[in-house]
Amino acid sequence: MNSPILNQIGTVFIPVSNIEMARDWYCEILGLQADGNIQLGHIYVLPMNGTGIVLDSKIYSAENIIKTPLFHFNADNIEEAYEFMKNKKVELITGIEHNHYFNFKDPDGNLLMVCKC
Repeated sequence: MNSPILNQIGTVFIPVSNIEMARDWYCEILGLQADGNIQLGHIYVLPMNGTGIVLDSKIYSAENIIKTPLFHFNADNIEEAYEFMKNKKVELITGIEHNHYFNFKDPDGNLLMVCKC
């Protein structure tokens, strides 16, 4: 069956309470320059490889916090990624599970994951 909808994910939106602080935090853990523009006063598009991530303070509320990981960040070395996050004082929710992934929270409480690729 043909569909005009592509089997691709264009971007994922993450609700954040403070767009400047979120931009700086995400850029720091992803090793990115935090030099892009904040659009419309509430949106920051992280310069990702592959599927995009948009930080958006307009959609933030306690009810909108991501409670289950909707995606994962890739890591070549899961142990190194875990230690990096631990050293950054990121709130780690799990240890390395099944030698493959771990969960953590961003400063707003969004539950995220890093997975060995």
